[in-house]
Amino acid sequence: MDKFAAIRSYKDHEVSDVINTLLCDDRVTSSFLQLIFPRAYAFIPFKNFLIRRFLSYKLRSIDNIESYQKIFENLVEKVINQSISSFTCNGLEQLDKNHRYLFISNHRDITLDSALLNYALYKSGHKTFNIAVGDNLMNTKWVADLMRLNKSFIIQRSGATKKDIYKGLSLASEYIHELINKNESVWIAQKQGRAKDGIDATDPALLKMIHLHKRKEFSISECFNELKVVPVAVSYEFDPNDINKAIECAKTNQGKDYIKSSNEDISSIAKGITDKKGDVSINVGSPLNFVSDDSDQISDQITKSIRNLYEPHSTNYAAYIKSKNEILDHSFSKSKINESIKYLESRAMQLTKHEKEELYSQYYQCLVKKMGG
Repeated sequence: MDKFAAIRSYKDHEVSDVINTLLCDDRVTSSFLQLIFPRAYAFIPFKNFLIRRFLSYKLRSIDNIESYQKIFENLVEKVINQSISSFTCNGLEQLDKNHRYLFISNHRDITLDSALLNYALYKSGHKTFNIAVGDNLMNTKWVADLMRLNKSFIIQRSGATKKDIYKGLSLASEYIHELINKNESVWIAQKQGRAKDGIDATDPALLKMIHLHKRKEFSISECFNELKVVPVAVSYEFDPNDINKAIECAKTNQGKDYIKSSNEDISSIAKGITDKKGDVSINVGSPLNFVSDDSDQISDQITKSIRNLYEPHSTNYAAYIKSKNEILDHSFSKSKINESIKYLESRAMQLTKHEKEELYSQYYQCLVKKMGG
C-alpha cells in the first residue's frame, strides 16, 4: 500500500495517463491559451481544439518525470527570456552535486520562486528538488496534476478536525524525511503563503511540522542538521502581483475581511509568469548549523540568513523614498531610482491611501529587515 499516494508527486508509470487526462480537460487548454495569448484569447476561434492539438504534439512522447521536467525547464527559460531583464543565481558552488538538501526560501511568487531555482540547479548540473505545496493550491484537480507532474507534493494543512490536520501534517513530515533518505532534495517556503507584506520571516510552526516524524528520535537541532538546511533568498525588481497584494494587506490590516475569488490563485500564477519582473536575483547560502533546540531560535537563525542573502533592487529603495521621504545608502544611479519611483507611482495611481502605503511597504520592508529593523 502506498501511504503517500494522496500527497506525493507522480511516478514515471503514472505520467502518460495523467497527461492524457489533462489534455481532455477544457479548463487546462483554456488556461494554457490565456497564458500564451492573454490579450488575443477571446478572439481565437476553435481555441480549445487548437491548443489541445498543440499540447498533444508537444507532450506526446513524455512518459516519465524527467522528460516532463525538460519541457518545464524550457518553459521557464522562455519566461526568463520574455519577462525578466536579467536573472542571476549565486551560491550554488557551495553545494555538493551528489548531496541532498532542504532548501528553505522566502516566498514572493506562487510558482516562480521554486521554478527559477530549480532551473538554475538543472543548468548547473545539480539534481532538481521536490517542491512542498500547500493544499490551498491543490483544490483544483488539474492544477494539482500539473504540479505533481513537476515533483511537487502536498502539505495538507486543512481538515475537519484538529486530528485530521495533525494527521495531514504528520504525513507530510514523514514524506519529507522519506525523500531526504532517498537522497532527494526538498524546497519549502519559510512560512505558509507568500510574504504579501514583504516581511520575510520563518514560522516556527513550519519547523515543528518538519520535525514531527523524527521528534522521538532526534532533538530539533539534530533533525535539522541532518536535513542540511540551505537558506534561499529570491528578489524581484517588479512584482506583477503587487497591486493585488497591497489591496489584500490594506483590508486585513484595517480589520476587514478579504474574500479570495475562486480563481485568484490561478490568476496570480498567470500574472507572475507573463508580466514583466525586471531584474530577478536568487542567492543561495551554505548549509546552516544549529546548536539551539528552541524552535524560535532556529527560525530566527534561518530568517536572519535569508534576510542577509536578499539582493535589493532599485524599486526597494524607491519605495522607501516614497513612503518615508528619506534616502538610504545605495549603489544605484539617480536616474535608475527616479525611473523606479515613476514605476511605483504608476502602480499606485488607482489605489487608496492605505493601499498605496501597503504597496510601498511590500517593496521596502526587505531593506528595513535586512538592516535589522
